Amino acid sequence: MNLLTVKNITKHYSGHTALSDVSLDVPQGSIYGLLGPNGAGKSTLIRVINRITMPDEGSVIFNSHPITDEDIYQIGYLPEERGLYKKMKVGEQALFFARLKGLSRKDALKALKEWFVRFGIESWWDKKVEDLSKGMAQKVQFITTVLHRPKLLIFDEPFSGFDPINANLLKQEILRLRDEGATVIFSTHNMASVEEICDHITLIDKSKNILSGSVDEVRRRFGENVFELTYGGVSADEMQQLLQPIADVLSMTPIADSPYDLCRVRLNNGVQVRDAIAKVNDAVELRSFREVIPSMNEIFIRAVEGSL
Repeated sequence: MNLLTVKNITKHYSGHTALSDVSLDVPQGSIYGLLGPNGAGKSTLIRVINRITMPDEGSVIFNSHPITDEDIYQIGYLPEERGLYKKMKVGEQALFFARLKGLSRKDALKALKEWFVRFGIESWWDKKVEDLSKGMAQKVQFITTVLHRPKLLIFDEPFSGFDPINANLLKQEILRLRDEGATVIFSTHNMASVEEICDHITLIDKSKNILSGSVDEVRRRFGENVFELTYGGVSADEMQQLLQPIADVLSMTPIADSPYDLCRVRLNNGVQVRDAIAKVNDAVELRSFREVIPSMNEIFIRAVEGSL
């Protein structure tokens, strides 16, 4: 079941097309990566989902009905441009945002205490926002985004400004929120994070959706029939001759402090993997044979360059 469906969204700004017939389905309880280079249209799409701006064409379906202003209370949005009031105290401001999201003062204080303890920031309650670092302020804004337990969370570059330890803390919290039932849209340029936490992705480029699917399915879809095998018992020349009828040899590398070598090949069209394994296994000491799946970073670059 999809919590959010975007249907054929088009948006123009004074002669510029920000989105052109973009559609996507966000499954309930998933982490959905929204990818694309700067200026591709990701931020415009997020603003359309949040009803900050209205599309020229198309529709947004939220929880099985056309999205309304009331549905925005079920969405938590952490924009890339952070927006805390610098002169206010942290606790006062967090409580203010919680009340705006509909929480009573009692419930807001209880939830804020739990989150401040979880993030180890209890001592920040009476600090002014202007005294916080960028990363510290972002922790506070993350808390105010998720505090009211919305059905849909939208994070735009949430790891910007975080050191690796705090970025990992945030990843774990996003995964925990997903496991507790939240659906997450996650806009980022960080492809390593996509592989770590995203279930599905959409890649937008030049205002269009050019690639969608589950992360595993997308990576396998754009594999190039490349395999790595670890072997021993024959020389590099003998291995090359053995493989010549079935594959292009891309590289051959001795493994340091080991009697084995590593060979990367691209199987010829029509060659079955099981037949390749059988042929090699009969002639050498075969230690491993694995497919090389492209990373999301490689796929992103190839897609944007138009070489997929």
